Amino acid sequence: MGEPATTLGDAIRTARSACALSVREFARRLGVSPATVSAIENGRTGVSVERIRDIADVLGTTVGRLVGEQPSSPAPPVPRPPVPDHPATAPSGLHWRTFPPLEIDPVLAAAIGAFVDTGYHGATMRTLAHRAGMSVPGVYHHYRDKQALLVRALDLTMDELHWRVRAARNEGESAVERVALIVEALALYHTHRRALAFIGASEMRSVEEPDRSRITESRNHVQYLLDEQIDAAVQDGSLTTVHPRDAGRAIATMCTSLPQWFRADGPSSPEQIATEYARFALDLLGHTH
Repeated sequence: MGEPATTLGDAIRTARSACALSVREFARRLGVSPATVSAIENGRTGVSVERIRDIADVLGTTVGRLVGEQPSSPAPPVPRPPVPDHPATAPSGLHWRTFPPLEIDPVLAAAIGAFVDTGYHGATMRTLAHRAGMSVPGVYHHYRDKQALLVRALDLTMDELHWRVRAARNEGESAVERVALIVEALALYHTHRRALAFIGASEMRSVEEPDRSRITESRNHVQYLLDEQIDAAVQDGSLTTVHPRDAGRAIATMCTSLPQWFRADGPSSPEQIATEYARFALDLLGHTH
């Protein structure tokens, strides 16, 4: 092992090397230029709190470890693999609580509808073509097969979940507030984007390798974002749960089950449900108020 890192740049370089990431690949995942990464690692530019959080996410570590903070009773480190291909920032001008209509092509829109209505295995390229108002060869011109459509739908889900959860977390001024905001973001996504979320919950078994492992890893990383804030809130005394991992997974499952029963014409709006679920989560975690 090399000498311990003494600066933030050194810590970032050490964590990047441990993940076997080149400067170019790290820059791509972070959404910056390789020159910016070099400037950060060599201490030639400042790093905002938001950027440090994004760096920690990409490197599968925590902000505390990067800046050299040591908790009084550190928990054993949990390996957190880097997750590629998901944006660290929101689309320009879009707030994480705002859900405009998705801008997707007709074939993907048809596939999403069919996967919800009949399931992945019940849909055929011919039925998708009919839904999209296209010929079967026209559908194959855009997507090589039905599996490619399923993977695209799941990647679309994970891309959006990653930036929304991170943006929600970054608004919190304390760990317990960040827990509540992450839960709110999860609940909002699983109600506003019910069709995509439903597919994500029901069709992972239909995804072939290597995409299944990649998407599973990405889903786990969203869980890690929640777990990290639960851990921080337990350490500062604002949450009292003695089973943080079990509680964190119960909370995430509570949110991912929303597409099974939520209806847009039901008695509660997505916003009402999200607020209520955030309160449920804090109660489950033993919020000391």
